[in-house]
Amino acid sequence: MRRHGRAALTAAILTAALAGCGTPAGTDGDLSDDWRPMAAAQQFAPKAGECHKIPGATAYLSSYTPVDCAKTHLLETFYVGTFTGALAARTTPPAVYSATMRSTFADCDTRAKQFVGGDWRNARLSVQVAPTSPAGWSGGSRWYRCDIFELDEVNGPNGATDGANERVGSLRNVLASRSPLMLGCMNEDKWHMFRPVACTSGHQFEYAGIWTAPDRSWDDATGDAASVHNACRIVIARFAKVPADGKLVYRTGTAYRFPSQQLWDRGDRGVRCYYWSSGTTVKRSIAGGGTKALPIR
Repeated sequence: MRRHGRAALTAAILTAALAGCGTPAGTDGDLSDDWRPMAAAQQFAPKAGECHKIPGATAYLSSYTPVDCAKTHLLETFYVGTFTGALAARTTPPAVYSATMRSTFADCDTRAKQFVGGDWRNARLSVQVAPTSPAGWSGGSRWYRCDIFELDEVNGPNGATDGANERVGSLRNVLASRSPLMLGCMNEDKWHMFRPVACTSGHQFEYAGIWTAPDRSWDDATGDAASVHNACRIVIARFAKVPADGKLVYRTGTAYRFPSQQLWDRGDRGVRCYYWSSGTTVKRSIAGGGTKALPIR
């Protein structure tokens, strides 16, 4: 009887111990599924609507310091896209000034026109593509920035440089109405640079529009002056609303400015065409003036 009592007592203690090691209320006894999953790694990416004080065409995280566009800045990012297809499959980001970036530049070009409310080439503006940095590319980033910026009043329209000018305020819809950035009447200084003047004051040049040059090398394009003058003459005829016939050469002189070589290498083929009065000083715009504004001389 004593031995049986001890066995019963031992069984009772063991049962109680096992009960103490049981599954607490509200749990399933499986520790492996109770850890919260780690958040997915977030890759750095810029945002449209940001402005920047650093003009570089490659976007490094170390130099990413966006500012409010209402404050002084150099660049404005108006769109952020994603490389796809063969471009995305590359092991390194495409070089900014290379033929592989032409399709991407064309995308930014189209979107820039929508953003500013007109062809940005009709104004002191320029556009660039800024791909992610090599380090970001290695980490899986495939984005590119479309940036727009203001050019210097004299150097920019002359194609001499493509440097960003400091400005305050967004360029959104800046060309939807007449803007001081729009190209107009000009005079040429002793360094052969166009300087803007009011069309009602004495001038010899007036911006007429853009001619899109064939896709060829910078040297071949800039070395073919005769073709450029002929093409710009047609642009001027359309601007002034005169016939583009054999008499046109007797109505107008021509001048032109290529985009900077940097911009050409990015993919821009827009040549700015100017009416030239052939030395006569004029005090009105030829826009829509017809044969009265451009008589045969």
